Amino acid sequence: MSETDGPKYRRVVLKLSGESFSRAGERGISMEEVVHISKQIHQAQQLGCEIAVVIGGGNILRGAQFKAGSSSIQEATAHYMGMLATVINGLAIQDALESIGCETRLMSAIRMDGVAEAYIRRRARRHLEKGRIVILAAGTGGPFVTTDTAAALRALELEAEIVMKATRVNGVYSEDPEKNPHAVLYRDLDFGTVLEKNLRVMDSTAIAHCMEHQMPILVFNYRKDGNIQRAVQGERVGTLIAATSTED
Repeated sequence: MSETDGPKYRRVVLKLSGESFSRAGERGISMEEVVHISKQIHQAQQLGCEIAVVIGGGNILRGAQFKAGSSSIQEATAHYMGMLATVINGLAIQDALESIGCETRLMSAIRMDGVAEAYIRRRARRHLEKGRIVILAAGTGGPFVTTDTAAALRALELEAEIVMKATRVNGVYSEDPEKNPHAVLYRDLDFGTVLEKNLRVMDSTAIAHCMEHQMPILVFNYRKDGNIQRAVQGERVGTLIAATSTED
């Protein structure tokens, strides 16, 4: 493999939302979808990139189901339920990755020794160094924190070079492109603009952590075959958010 074929990024945190585990417009887990994205992750890892995957759980349970005043379930309890949903997704993608020859470790921020290792930062880094794909489930282990924020924090802890957020659209738009076909796609943004325009990229806490530590974020479409590999190689896919922008 030539040097130009290798990865631009040595270590990345890939954020997968729960929707990537199901078919468009559906809930639950579609193993066809999970295997499809697993193959893309495997291709990217084969370039020599160390990959940690942070999992969402919205395909199984969303906090909006338990809005305050409309449910007998407390909000904190609903958050813990959501964290457990991410572990279910983590088990699914672990088996999918291993079925195509990847070595993996599923690590949970909530202890459940029968199905996953406890998340320990040094151990996670060691797994990455050994060429294992590390699947990070259960968010941060505490309520009132999104998996977006968990991805930002894990990227900082593990000394990743970038957070890659996989979505079903081509990047960050001026408006929701699924509602407004004339929405403008941004190729480059700075953190200040994202916060000022309240662009729906990641939650504001995640953006603030990345901005403070100058951790770039790439938002791209995972449904296009090869995009994870292209992103790892540094090709221009999606929207890059960094401390400074080259966007006019």
